[in-house]
Amino acid sequence: MTQLGVADAGMLIGIDFDNTIITYDTVFVAAARERGLISEDFSAGKQAVRDFIRTLPEGELAWQRLQGYVYGQGIGGAAIFDGADAFLRRCRREGCPPVIVSHKTEFGHHDASGLSLRGAALGWMRSRGFFDEAGLGIPAENVYFEDTREQKLARITGLHCTHFIDDLEEVLDDPAFPDDVERILFCPAGMPAPGAGYLACTSWRDIEEHVFGDRR
Repeated sequence: MTQLGVADAGMLIGIDFDNTIITYDTVFVAAARERGLISEDFSAGKQAVRDFIRTLPEGELAWQRLQGYVYGQGIGGAAIFDGADAFLRRCRREGCPPVIVSHKTEFGHHDASGLSLRGAALGWMRSRGFFDEAGLGIPAENVYFEDTREQKLARITGLHCTHFIDDLEEVLDDPAFPDDVERILFCPAGMPAPGAGYLACTSWRDIEEHVFGDRR
């Protein structure tokens, strides 16, 4: 893994991928409408779509099939979260290229297409300049996909990250999460209940200010 400048900066920032860097909200809504799983006037994000579909007959299976499509064939319609690209550029300017560590299986459950979800994710990153020197400049070898949450946490530990940013509280709350890594919850839909043992931020701008301060 390339770590040019990391020692000088004293930081190695790890970041989750799905629903942290990339947002699928519009893709989930559009795909669910196309399949008749939600009404045309349904207006909400991924979580609301998931919660509603799971109330339907065989809803869990329908949800898993929808996920397989969105994270694979439908990923081209996904977007980068507002401010995430600015944060990644800031990492580059500060001399600490981030690592992306994602719990993502090779293939989706109940996805008949056989498309590699990891390949689709890398293709999405590549198309948006993640690995280009003229773009975000993240070394391609700084991207890690893991089959299980346990393997994801082991990777974070093994990389010796100083910070890790994730949208899932259960990841940050996991007893196997390394104690010496600063945990940051990305929660664009709203703050969690008080008492969490980590920083919670509703925007990437807030995360940038916390990690790097106001220096420019």
